Amino acid sequence: MTGVTAATPPPGSPGPSGFPGFPAVPDSADAVLDGLDPEQRAVATTLHGPVCVLAGAGTGKTRAITHRIAYGVRAGVFQPSTVLAVTFTHRAAGEMRGRLRGLGAGGVQARTFHSAALRQLQYFWPRAVGGEVPRLLDRKVKLVSEAAGRSRISLNGHELRDVTSEIEWAKVTQTTPDDYPAAIAKAGRDAPRDPAQTSRIYATYEQLKQDRGAIDFEDVLLLTVGILQDRPDIAETVRRQYQHFVVDEYQDVSPLQQRLLELWLGDRESLCVVGDASQTIYSFTGATPDHLLNFRARHPEATVVKLVRDYRSSPQVVQLANGLLDQAKGRAAESRLQLISQRPAGPEPEFREHQDEPAEAAATARRIQQLMAPVEQGGGGVPASEIAVLYRANSQSESYEAALAEAGVPYQLKGAERFFERAEIRQAALALRGAARAGSGNDRALAGAEGLAAEVGAVLATTGWTPEPPAGSGAARDRWESLAALVRLAEDLGRARPGADLAAFVAELDERANAQHAPTVEGVTLTSLHTAKGLEWDAVFLVGLTDGMLPITHAKTPEQVEEERRLLYVGVTRAREHLTLSWSLARAPGGRASRRPSRFLEGLRPGSGAAGTRRAGASGGVEGGGGSRRRRARGPVPCRVCGRTLTEAAEIKLRRCVDCPSTMDEGLYERLREWRLEQAKELGRPAYAVFTDVTLMAIAESEPASQAELSRISGVGAHKLAQFGADVLALCAGQELPGRADGSSGGTGDHPDGETSEK
Repeated sequence: MTGVTAATPPPGSPGPSGFPGFPAVPDSADAVLDGLDPEQRAVATTLHGPVCVLAGAGTGKTRAITHRIAYGVRAGVFQPSTVLAVTFTHRAAGEMRGRLRGLGAGGVQARTFHSAALRQLQYFWPRAVGGEVPRLLDRKVKLVSEAAGRSRISLNGHELRDVTSEIEWAKVTQTTPDDYPAAIAKAGRDAPRDPAQTSRIYATYEQLKQDRGAIDFEDVLLLTVGILQDRPDIAETVRRQYQHFVVDEYQDVSPLQQRLLELWLGDRESLCVVGDASQTIYSFTGATPDHLLNFRARHPEATVVKLVRDYRSSPQVVQLANGLLDQAKGRAAESRLQLISQRPAGPEPEFREHQDEPAEAAATARRIQQLMAPVEQGGGGVPASEIAVLYRANSQSESYEAALAEAGVPYQLKGAERFFERAEIRQAALALRGAARAGSGNDRALAGAEGLAAEVGAVLATTGWTPEPPAGSGAARDRWESLAALVRLAEDLGRARPGADLAAFVAELDERANAQHAPTVEGVTLTSLHTAKGLEWDAVFLVGLTDGMLPITHAKTPEQVEEERRLLYVGVTRAREHLTLSWSLARAPGGRASRRPSRFLEGLRPGSGAAGTRRAGASGGVEGGGGSRRRRARGPVPCRVCGRTLTEAAEIKLRRCVDCPSTMDEGLYERLREWRLEQAKELGRPAYAVFTDVTLMAIAESEPASQAELSRISGVGAHKLAQFGADVLALCAGQELPGRADGSSGGTGDHPDGETSEK
C-alpha cells in the first residue's frame, strides 16, 4: 500500500471495461466537483486564461478536463455551444461526449481535429471557393499505387504502405513534394526508399487528386487552414462560434494541427491543453511534444497543473514505470512526471525468458489460463476482456493467436472490424429496434438490470443467440461474444436506470454507434503497443522484448531510440495489477540463441544490475531472479504553505513549492554549512556527500527536535542519521559541539543508502 489511502474511483468514472457507466447528473455546479482530487479540482476550477495540464498515465486527465468543461457550463462561465474539445480518435471523442452528457453539459462539441475541420470545410466551401466540396477519399493507397505506376516506379505491398505513410507525414508537416528530400534530411528521418522517388510519387499523387476532384484526410486540415488564413471574415465567424478550446493528448499535435488551433483561437487565450511528453509515440506521423513543452514559453501567464496520482496501476507497476523513465534522455525526459500510485499493493511484475518464440507464446497462453481460472480453483478470476497481449509489430500476433486458440482461450484482434459494423450486431440492432417499436406490453414489468437483460436476451434469441456459449473458439464463438456484450450492456443500463425499457436501450445503442463507443467483448485482446495507447487492462503481457524489436532495428538516432523507450512505458502503464514482460532467445525451436533482452530492461529486471533491484522490487516469478529490497512507497507530498502536491525532488525535500515563502533560520543554515565543511574535510569527501544544500535548507526550515523528526527529512537516511544525527540535533538546539579531533563522527564514508548520489 502506498503512503496515502487508496482512492476508490467515484461514480461515473471508468469501470473495469474502461468506459464510463451511467451516473446520475450532478444537481449543481459545485456537485460537479465532488470526488475530484486536489489537482483535478484545480484543473476543473481554473476556467480563465491558458491552462496546461501535465497528466501522467492513469491520473484521470479525461475526468479532469470533462469536469472542467462541465463546471464552466454549469457555473454559467461557458455557453455549451461555444466550447470545442478536440482529441485524436473517434473513440476518445465519443467517450468525452458521453461523460459531458452525464455531467449535464451535453451541448458541448467534442470532436477529432479532422471531424471538426471537415464540418467547417463543408460549411464554408461554397462561400470561400464555390461549387461542391471535393470528394473525400476513403483510402489513399489505391491512388498512391496509381501514382507510382505513372512515375514508372514499382512498389510491392510493404513499399506502397511506406510511401503512403511518407506522403501523410509530409502533408501534416506542411512539406511540399519538392521540399520533401530536404525536409526528411533536416528531420533526421530514416526514409524507407529513395527520397527523390518518393517526391515524384507524391507530386503525381497530388496531381491525380486534383484532376479527379478528390481530397484526402490530410487535405481536410490543409484546406481548412488555407480558408481561415485567406478569409479573415470566415475566421471571425468561426471564432464567434467557438470561444473556448480544450485539446486532449496535446503531445501528439502535429505542426498542421497546431496551425489550425492557432487560427481557431486568434488572439484569445481561452485554451486548456492536456498531455504527457513521456507518452509521445507517434512522431512518425508528424506528432511532436514541442508544442506541449513550449506552452509556458508561448503563454507566460499560463496556469500549469501536474496530475501525478495514478488511479490505474498498482504501486509495483508504477514503480517499474517510473524506473523506466529514470533512465530516459532528451528533452521529453526532462519534464517526466513521477507517478504516485493510489491503489493497494499488487503482485510484482514478472520477467520471463524463453528459449524461442513458440515457447514464449505457449507460456503466455498458459499463464492467461491461470489468470482466467476461478479464484476457488486457485486461479486469478480475471475476465478474458481484462487481459491483453501487447507487441511491437503486428507480425508478432500470429504465434499468440495460435497459442491462445490451442489453449481454447477466446481472443480478439484490436483494430479489426468495428463492433457496430459487424453483421451480427447490425442484425441484432434491427431486431431490437423492431421489438421496441412493437412494444411487448411488459417492458415496465421487466424494468431493472435482470429484467432489461432478459428482454434483450429474448429478442437476441430470435437471431440465434443462446445464453450458453458454443464450444471452442472461432467465428461462432466470436459472434456469440459480440451478442453477449449487448446483454451485459443491458444489465449495466438496467442497474443504473431502473426504469429503462427496450426503447431506452435502443437509444443508448444508437448513441454508442454514432460515437463508435462499443461495449466490452469477452476475449483476450491482441494488439500492438501503438494501438494500446489510451486503453487499460487488469493484466498485461508485454511480449517479444528483445533488442532489434524494442527498440526496433530501424530506430537509429538517439531520439528514435528514446521514442521506443516511451513506447514500452506506454505498454507498462496499460496494466492495472498483473504485468508480465517476456522475451525469447531464438526465433524457432532449435535456433541459435543469439537474442538479447531489450536494453530498456537493463537495471530493471533482476540480475541486470543493482539499480534494477532497487527500482523494480522483488522479482515475483522471475526465472533466474534473485531477492531484492523493496523501496518504501511514498504518497503525495503537499506543500506545507499552499497545499499543492509537490512533484519536483527539491520541492519534496523542502516540503514546499520553490516559490512559496521560506521559514528558514538563516543563522542555523550557516552553522550547518560550516559544520558540513568540517565534516567533509575530515572524511576527505565533497561537501554534498555529507548533506546537500537542499537537505540543509530543509533541516534549517523544519528545525527537528528529535531523531524521528530528523529522519522524516528526505536525504537523511538511516546511515546518515546514525553518523551525523547527534551533531545536527545539537546544532538545531543551539548547542555548541564538542571537538572531534579523532574524527569519530566522520565514519568510514562507506554506506548502503546511496546518499552520495544525491544531487
